[in-house]
Amino acid sequence: MQNKRGISQAFARPAAELVIRPATVFDVFAMSQVLTASIRDLCQADHGDDAGKIADWTANKSPAQIRNWIDGPGRYWLAERGGGPEAVGGVAPEGLISLLYVSPDAAGQGSGSVMLRRLEVELCGAGHREGRLNATRTALGFYRANGWQSVDAPQGGCGTPCIPMRKSLP
Repeated sequence: MQNKRGISQAFARPAAELVIRPATVFDVFAMSQVLTASIRDLCQADHGDDAGKIADWTANKSPAQIRNWIDGPGRYWLAERGGGPEAVGGVAPEGLISLLYVSPDAAGQGSGSVMLRRLEVELCGAGHREGRLNATRTALGFYRANGWQSVDAPQGGCGTPCIPMRKSLP
């Protein structure tokens, strides 16, 4: 009997590489889709499947609003694999990671970690020795596992009570 798994692996396409690139105005629909799906499907610990909370949190995630973000002072990135969007990240000029959301289809596959490293590199390149962000309860463990530390009590600001976090950057 032959090893069928080995044969199928030999002829399988290699996994597509994750590509992170600066977002453009042509990405606003894909970015909006990732943001709203991530909030709706992955952030239940924060919104408790409350339709009103989801609507409030996603209200400023429309393509038109995202275009305004891209035209503003912040910088935004889109992570894609095989042409499909997997993660969206952003940094504000004052050294704050303004957003990091992963598509539900890509959750747990490493695109969030790769995007986080990209955002940290961007902060370093802009001269920041410390990064800051506001984590949701859903993302708190992810950020802690990546070296971020809570610095304050939860506060408003990211669509749900968020936990301010900091990390020293190299």
